[in-house]
Amino acid sequence: MTEPRLKHKYLKEVAPMLAKEFGYQNMLAVPKILKATVNVGLGKALSDPKLIEVATSTLSRITGQKPIVRRAKKSISNFKIRQGMIIGLQVTLRGNRMYEFLDKLFNISLPRVRDFRGIKASSLDQQGNLTIGFKEHIVFPEIKSDEVESLHGLEVSITTTAKNNKIGRRLFELLGVPFAREE
Repeated sequence: MTEPRLKHKYLKEVAPMLAKEFGYQNMLAVPKILKATVNVGLGKALSDPKLIEVATSTLSRITGQKPIVRRAKKSISNFKIRQGMIIGLQVTLRGNRMYEFLDKLFNISLPRVRDFRGIKASSLDQQGNLTIGFKEHIVFPEIKSDEVESLHGLEVSITTTAKNNKIGRRLFELLGVPFAREE
């Protein structure tokens, strides 16, 4: 199996540049991406149980991995949720599959978002992890817009080993994440 393009770019270009820029002596100390987590909230599934099947199939096609079902831990009467009800789906990607997914996300899916002007700096947390929300799942190339029955949103969280926001942002910039210009 060949090495994913984004992983190759990280190992050959990004890691040495980060080591030089931030003064890392050991290459194992250079920040890297640990995992990518894709979540779908199923709040609408309370009224439409078919949405669970639709979301499961689309998440499987997008990530290439079967999602796990997330159930409610507590009953919340205001949201009409009972303990044990299905409230979401989650996929955690690591290794080569993660790098292939992120390459597709940064280079194909994000440019397909309508009125996309870059990812806001507020999407990065203090530990240098990035979270991106999508209102519609049809921006991914695996989903054909003519066979979509119902739209649902999803969230992609990318966890890094960066120690702070500045290092995390630089890691993502070097990997090709399109950040919005600060004005």
